[in-house]
Amino acid sequence: MLLRSEMKSLTPGLRTFSSQSLLWLLCIALFVTEAQAQDAPTSLAVQVRAIAAEHHGDVSLFAENLKTHETVAISPDTPVQTASVIKLTILYEALEQVRSGKAHFDDKIMLTKADQVPGSGVLLFFDAPLQLTLKDVLTMMVVMSDNTATNLVIDHLGIENIDARIAKLGLKDTYLYKKVFTPAPAGVTMPADQKKFGLGKTTAREMAAVMTKIVRCELAEPGSPARPEDAALCEVALKMLHVQFYRSAIPRYLDGMPGATGDSIANKTGSLDAVRNDVAAVSTKNGIVILSAFTFSNKDHSWGAEQEGELTIAKLARAIIQSWSPEGLAAWPGAGGKPAPAAK
Repeated sequence: MLLRSEMKSLTPGLRTFSSQSLLWLLCIALFVTEAQAQDAPTSLAVQVRAIAAEHHGDVSLFAENLKTHETVAISPDTPVQTASVIKLTILYEALEQVRSGKAHFDDKIMLTKADQVPGSGVLLFFDAPLQLTLKDVLTMMVVMSDNTATNLVIDHLGIENIDARIAKLGLKDTYLYKKVFTPAPAGVTMPADQKKFGLGKTTAREMAAVMTKIVRCELAEPGSPARPEDAALCEVALKMLHVQFYRSAIPRYLDGMPGATGDSIANKTGSLDAVRNDVAAVSTKNGIVILSAFTFSNKDHSWGAEQEGELTIAKLARAIIQSWSPEGLAAWPGAGGKPAPAAK
């Protein structure tokens, strides 16, 4: 046992030791905290907003992982020009009409010279008259965004039926106004906002909902059971979307990620001088991710490989997939004839 006098003689040393130790502990703690802060990944929301902020134009985005229900968004409810992305709603209506027996994939459709319109696609250059099938023109509408094929499909399905289906899906800001590069029929008054949006309008969230319904094969009316043949119908549509020709936006960087296969991405693009859009379903190691990205009021009106709107969308897609599925992409879960599973 130490005497009181001995304790007093030790106290200054203990105080000195304690002060030095405390200082060292504080320094170490601050160093570790700073190092952890430097290593911690920036939140996905911050990343996508930083990418959007660098874009010379406007960005609207909605993305969701159907497995984990994670979402990230930028102005997802802002109405935007669809350009050819509206063709997803036409494809969906085609599936519904084939399902109900109102239309059939082998329906005969006659291409005439009067049907041929400019823009994307190749039917403009075919000799007419030419007999095609509904499946033929749907394939060209999706794979090559063929405008002539699109108009043939609209005539066959009925534009009023397409817009009625959009309304039935509860999409309040999505609308197909008219056929491509074709004036409104005589006596038909266009909605007041048609001049602003052109071919069609939508929002990033609503077009993501259309793609989700195709991916999940949700063709039945709410409360009605699905049918065994539904899967085969959706497989036809997904096959078209898997081989979509334009891959310089969402697929640009994703095609090179680990695990990517020829059917990892199903997408539909839309482009105008000041608009670049892409809506996709991406199969990843961590489930299906829906990406719906729109760039508009773009300063870059070019049509080359380095077009800024497409690059911005590609960067957004890469950031989202790297965050939600660091392991990379996966083959489509519907490979082998089975429909992609719906999220629970």
